[in-house]
Amino acid sequence: MLENFSEIRVESPVDKIIRQIRELITSGQLSPGDKLPPERKLSEVFGVGRTNVRDAIKKLEFYGILKTMPQSGTVVAGLGITALEGLITDVLKLEKSDFASLVETRVILETQSAKLAAERRTPEDIIAIQSALEAYEKKVRNGESAVEEDLLFHLKIAEASKNSVLNSLMLIITPDIVNSFVELKVCTDARFIKASEEHRAILQHIVNQDGKAAGRAMLNHLKDVVEFSQSKQ
Repeated sequence: MLENFSEIRVESPVDKIIRQIRELITSGQLSPGDKLPPERKLSEVFGVGRTNVRDAIKKLEFYGILKTMPQSGTVVAGLGITALEGLITDVLKLEKSDFASLVETRVILETQSAKLAAERRTPEDIIAIQSALEAYEKKVRNGESAVEEDLLFHLKIAEASKNSVLNSLMLIITPDIVNSFVELKVCTDARFIKASEEHRAILQHIVNQDGKAAGRAMLNHLKDVVEFSQSKQ
């Protein structure tokens, strides 16, 4: 009997915005070349914060479904309706990625971003990564959850890689990783303390511009999360 039931997923505001845009395109109410209303207006119509609208538009822009034109605003890409509908379906599927797949993708992206960051970082990047690490450690010392600060540290490393596509991919999967960490209770107090030491090792290799060592340190840092994700399969 149980196999006849399936998990009920609560859609996020970003999911719902993407789905509405898909329905407007499918129904012909939005066509390639049509301009979307400003973020402020969309926020009012959807009844959500502008951050949710912005996140949905960014994801749709990344996949080439929307385009932001200078002086013109955001428009629907010049693709066929079928292609647009298929792309949006893929984006919605990505929103529901399983935790193991997210972790696997994160490992691939982050080991490479740490290596590139070590090779390409600027003095300003080091300051930004150091600042993110200090914010993380402050939360840990106060006994507070530091999941978001942890991921900010990793995003600053991705920025230092100077690879815009890699950085964009990290920005896309980061919200799903944060949600999964919270839902699955991946991060414990002991894990936060251990992670702090691992963060410092990664940062030191980036400071030393040792790409291989930075990549290895990042892989070691993510080892516990990989093992946890595999145990959930």
